[in-house]
This record gives sequence, structure tokens and C-alpha cells, in this order.
Amino acid sequence: MVKTKSVSEHTRELLEEDIAMQDAIERRYANYSSIARILKPKIEERLGRKVLPVSIITSVKRAGHGLMQPTSQIRNIIAKSIINVRSDVVKISIEKTRRTVDLARRLLSDSHEDFLQLSESTSAITLIFDESMLEKIIKQFQTSEILEEQRSLGAIIVHSPTEIISTPGCAIAFYNRISRQRINIEDTVSCYTDTIIVVNMTEIARAFGALTDLVNEARISNPD
Repeated sequence: MVKTKSVSEHTRELLEEDIAMQDAIERRYANYSSIARILKPKIEERLGRKVLPVSIITSVKRAGHGLMQPTSQIRNIIAKSIINVRSDVVKISIEKTRRTVDLARRLLSDSHEDFLQLSESTSAITLIFDESMLEKIIKQFQTSEILEEQRSLGAIIVHSPTEIISTPGCAIAFYNRISRQRINIEDTVSCYTDTIIVVNMTEIARAFGALTDLVNEARISNPD
């Protein structure tokens, strides 16, 4: 027999998908009745039956108590994290072929002292690097191989203790705090204990401030 999800489970799922509602609940200005009215049609569609508003209100309140609140283990890792910023960063995406993969990896090997991040998907290679390296990198590839180029970016580098590797939920705490500021994350890379978040330079100060607040809050709640 397949177990159908409850009203509470659907409510929590919908709240986890909506950053604005999360923010309203966390900051305690949410109107639970209004949230229930918004969620009611979606929950009824998922369940295939009518649902009383009061049951959704109860579910919202119950979910809101722990919604997006990091565990003590996650808070401890966030509290020990250090944030750095690199301005004037460029991102380019390259068509993935044997030639471009070899070139990109050679660039990475030759630039071990520079800020250069490489990530691969099934069809593309993305390079994130300091703008001072742009001419050196661009001339390695043919114009037809370059799928995208973005300048005027900034990279926020969150260096965390090694426990972050085996503790799920840390990176999402960083991403959620930035998303709640309505800041678009242009790219992100996880490298060992570093979480690198790329945003537009016009948003770098707000993004840095949001993450600094997150770390400070974690340090207050985890003074040790």
C-alpha cells in the first residue's frame, strides 16, 4: 500500500519552496491565515480532496518552528567559517570537447597560484577566475567554443572547518541567506571545505553582509 502524504508534509514542502514565506515566518510578521489561503488550493490539488483552513494553519505554525533553522551542528560549522571576497571576477562557459578539456586542465595546472575555479557538466566547462587573467584564458579558446561570458562579478569564498564535508545542510544555509536578500547566485562551486558563491558586483556588498550576519548569529548561539 502506498502511503499518501499528510497535510503537514505537503505544507512543509510548499513552504520550503517559497523563500518569501520562509522569511515572513522567520521574521515573525507572517499572517498564518493568509499563508493558509495561498497554500490551500495547492494542497487540495495534491491530496485530491478538500482541506479545512484550520488544519493548514496548524501545519504552517508547526512547520514554522523549525523551518530553515540550522541544527546545532550546522550552526557550529557556520560559526567557525571565515568569509573572504574577491572582486572583479569573470565567468566563461566553454563547449566541452576533448580539446577544450585538455586546455582547461592545463590552464588550471599552470595557474595554481591564481584564483581559477573549474567545473564540468556533460556539455560544458565553466571557468571562474580573476579578470586580470581574462586575456590569457580567452586566447586559448576559439570564439565558437565560448558559450557564455560574464564580467563584473564578485566571488564570496566561505572557508569552513573540515566537518562541513560530512555535515549536510551547511551550504544550503549560505545559499538561503543570500536568496532571501533577492540576490541572484550566478554560479557556485564547492571545493573541499570552501563554498564559493558568485554574484554580480552590484550585489557583492549585500551578499557579504548577509553571510556575515549569518556567521555572527551562529557565533552568538554557539559561543564555544
